[in-house]
Amino acid sequence: MGSVGLTLPWGNRISAVAGQGAPRVEPSETEEPNRTRDTVREDAALAAGCLAGEVRAYERLYQLQGARMKNLARNLLGSPTDAEDAVQDTFLKIQRGIKGFRGQSSFVTWAFRILVNTCHDLKRGRLRRKEQAPNDAEAAPTPEPRAPGAHPSLRMALERALITLTRQQREVFLLYEVEGFRHAEIAALLEISETASKNTLFQAKKNLRSMLEPPRSAKAGGVR
Repeated sequence: MGSVGLTLPWGNRISAVAGQGAPRVEPSETEEPNRTRDTVREDAALAAGCLAGEVRAYERLYQLQGARMKNLARNLLGSPTDAEDAVQDTFLKIQRGIKGFRGQSSFVTWAFRILVNTCHDLKRGRLRRKEQAPNDAEAAPTPEPRAPGAHPSLRMALERALITLTRQQREVFLLYEVEGFRHAEIAALLEISETASKNTLFQAKKNLRSMLEPPRSAKAGGVR
């Protein structure tokens, strides 16, 4: 399995696991009321334009969310080429299925749900092809540019650790920590409860930290 093409905000380290009884809500959650009005207006305009078949609305959606979609797809698929394909397929599915948008979530969340499902389909197709041709080596993903200042060994360790998480843990971690989605949005996107999103992130961070932290003996200076 190829390494994940992460573009993590390396200046922000994985926060400590909440202690017993400590709040699990991250600081960015408190910023939600300050970002709703403009976001809701933009989202409604995009939905209305796409429902009306306006090409400009689709162009605006790509302008606003295209880079974010590619980044998420790359992190889920481990390949920039597959990520490009996933985003293109997603926009085709949005255009074909726009009449099915019922406004039960934000339009952008609905679009990202299609993207995540498209990534799942591509991974399943890739797995089937590999099973049908077991002697063919899987092409390694093209290395992605990394954030400056990130130590190569830390990046590699985190990428290896992410692969060991469950699919839901990895998706919640990437959506929250990398893409900046709020738990309410992740819940709608992955069709889980908001509580499940928070608890999944908590468990993902706990698992990552257990794999990334040095052994106690090493932290103690190697004293036996």
